Amino acid sequence: MTTKAERTTTFIIKTVAPVFNKHGYVGTSMSDLTEATGLTKGALYGNFENKEALALAAYEFSINKLFEAIDERLNIEGGSLEKLFSLTKFYRNYDVFSRDMGGCPVLNVGVDAQHNNAQLSAAARETIKIIEGKIALVLEEGVNNNELRLSVPPLQFAKQLYTMLQGAIAMSTISGDRKYLVNTVAYLEVLVQKEIKK
Repeated sequence: MTTKAERTTTFIIKTVAPVFNKHGYVGTSMSDLTEATGLTKGALYGNFENKEALALAAYEFSINKLFEAIDERLNIEGGSLEKLFSLTKFYRNYDVFSRDMGGCPVLNVGVDAQHNNAQLSAAARETIKIIEGKIALVLEEGVNNNELRLSVPPLQFAKQLYTMLQGAIAMSTISGDRKYLVNTVAYLEVLVQKEIKK
């Protein structure tokens, strides 16, 4: 059973995660956080050492939701092709998935924290490596099971695939036009079918 303090900490993290994600570390003020949570500044700092610790906890909360969603898509029954298409199907509607989170945490935090928060910036870079690694494992499994043929190492292909997905997310976010995302995912699916499927 969780304690009241643990429930309060969880409530704070869940509540402020989309605020930080939407407004950025520097753009989020303490008054934004007190307004969102309905708690005092003292109550927030009673649970977290400082704003940086709270921002990091909020980012980790959002990223864990993303990891869970990706794992759910990649851990389905079937071969590597089914898993890749399960992932692309997820990313086709990624803007809908990430809406309640305040947008894509990898994109938002990765760009926002680049020059003003070394811890958050490092966390975003680590997230990218983890996601690329998850994709690479599926690709490697496909090569080993004679389902896929790759002209480059699985991790290199995974990096390119994820770069295209994140680029599409960025363009879709900046332009407000989800066709960037939908069309890129459709292209990736054709690429997988024509180029790497055995």
